[in-house]
Amino acid sequence: MDYGLRGRSNSKLRSNNQTLKKPNSQHLSQLPRFRVLLIWVIMMTGIVGLSLNLYRLQVLQGPVLEKKARQQQMVYMRPFVPRRPIVDRNGNVLAVDQQVYTLYAHPKLFKRSQQEIAALLAPIINQTVTELEELFGQKKSGIRVDHSLTEEVADQIASLQVDGLELIQYYSRFYPQQDLASDVVGYVDMDHRGQAGVEYSQENLLERAVRTLRLSRAGNGALMPDHVPEGFLHIDDLRLQLTLDSRLQRAARFALKKQIEQFNAERGTVIVMDALDGSLLAMVSEPTYNPNRYFDFDVSLFKNWALADLYEPGSTFKPLNVAIALETGAIQADSEFNDTGWIQIGKWKIANHKKVGRGMISITNILKHSSNTAMVRMIQQIQPDVYYGWLERLGLGQKLETDLPFESPGQIKTQQQFMAEPVEVATTSFGQGFSITPLQLAQMYSCLANRGKLVTPYVVKGLYDTQGQMYWKPALTSPRPIFSPRTTQTVLEMMETVVNEGTGRNAKIPGYRIAGKTGTSQKASPTGGYYANAKITSFVGLLTVDSPRYVVVAVVDEPKGEAFGSNVAAPIVKAVSQALIGIERIPANQLQNTEMRNYSN
Repeated sequence: MDYGLRGRSNSKLRSNNQTLKKPNSQHLSQLPRFRVLLIWVIMMTGIVGLSLNLYRLQVLQGPVLEKKARQQQMVYMRPFVPRRPIVDRNGNVLAVDQQVYTLYAHPKLFKRSQQEIAALLAPIINQTVTELEELFGQKKSGIRVDHSLTEEVADQIASLQVDGLELIQYYSRFYPQQDLASDVVGYVDMDHRGQAGVEYSQENLLERAVRTLRLSRAGNGALMPDHVPEGFLHIDDLRLQLTLDSRLQRAARFALKKQIEQFNAERGTVIVMDALDGSLLAMVSEPTYNPNRYFDFDVSLFKNWALADLYEPGSTFKPLNVAIALETGAIQADSEFNDTGWIQIGKWKIANHKKVGRGMISITNILKHSSNTAMVRMIQQIQPDVYYGWLERLGLGQKLETDLPFESPGQIKTQQQFMAEPVEVATTSFGQGFSITPLQLAQMYSCLANRGKLVTPYVVKGLYDTQGQMYWKPALTSPRPIFSPRTTQTVLEMMETVVNEGTGRNAKIPGYRIAGKTGTSQKASPTGGYYANAKITSFVGLLTVDSPRYVVVAVVDEPKGEAFGSNVAAPIVKAVSQALIGIERIPANQLQNTEMRNYSN
């Protein structure tokens, strides 16, 4: 009975179990389909998302990302290329780029004592052991010990094999002649940019063309030269050649410094110009500076005052006035004028230097004795408007347009002001009341030494290679006719008397016919009027009367004591002319040589 009950009970239980399993079987059959659908949805969503992101990256942001990739993969470099050298007319180097080194010390890397390293280093770089020890004690690394060290010095330091000393190589502009031609050549700053002289005005000729290089970067960061063009390392051998002659430049500086020291003058300048084409053979200003250490000098020295500062030329302008008067027909070569010692022009009294009159004197004697009153009477023979037109024709109030920088134009009153007061004409006759630069005076005298033709001063001869072959030369301004050859020869012979018998005797050179004119003028004040005890002395010499070609100008500012153009500036012109005669091999006058030999016999 019990068995029967258990049988019925088990049978019922199995029946119930079968009833429960049936719905589980259906659920399990639907589950894979759901999972597949879910996975499909997820995958499609991912694919759509990736597609959208790919579209964003490649289409919308493609150009931007490509640019960033290029920047990461490519390196653009602009290699340093040295400036072209500057040489004088004989090929002597005036400026050149050279490899130099800066020495850094890193005391934290020293494996020897600081005292021992200082003792090894001191004699090589010309510093004391104490100075170097103090320097090493400033900080642990990155101490700049010295700069602009030559390759020879750098090799000596490297041979010490001292840990903690670092040499950094770079290019520096070097001026082997130091201050000899700094007034013309100029200098470059720490950025290698010209700041004065031809280094500034001829920057485009001195800078070589530099191409930017494109280098690709490998995966490890290494640079690959696959984009480097052929021949990019080729550097031309062109040099900027000047018209200066270093020998004449040296002679001029020596003569100028000697007179400045003797008369305790403020400053001075000497200019030597070839009147046939305007080339400058020498241009010296004193005091000057060393372009290798320009930072040690006052900035006022960086401008060349021979073409940047104005002054009143005084009596050195008288020969030009004589040429104007002869050319206009207002006077003749044998004309005479009354030298009364002084003359009244309106409310102004004009006098000779010593206030002494010589009566009726010739034009030659007017120049020989530098008579102011006779010059006033001579210029009064010309109509003021005609006279003013000739002054403009000479270039007064204008710039020279030379190839040197920072030139100042001359100053002269307007024609209306000039003609309104008779005293303006009177003072201009003996070189006052207007201002020019020493270089402008040299240019004006060029027309007396070049058969009446006015030339433009210049200093750049051109670009030449190391073999002397010309690559480029400047287009020179054509000479401009001002006076007739007859007029200029007449004036030259009058000026020769100044050197042989007059105020210019200190410029006389035996055997040579030298024309010249002295000048001693009051120094104008910037606030108007003139300084009471300051003057400017000058002398202009022309070589030679029988074959004129060279103009030599010397101007000395504020000499002290008994100082005049005759004893301050004339000796400078004589010394420079003697050097010029030797350099250019100018022959002596044959007639004078014969007379001298006969006299000596």
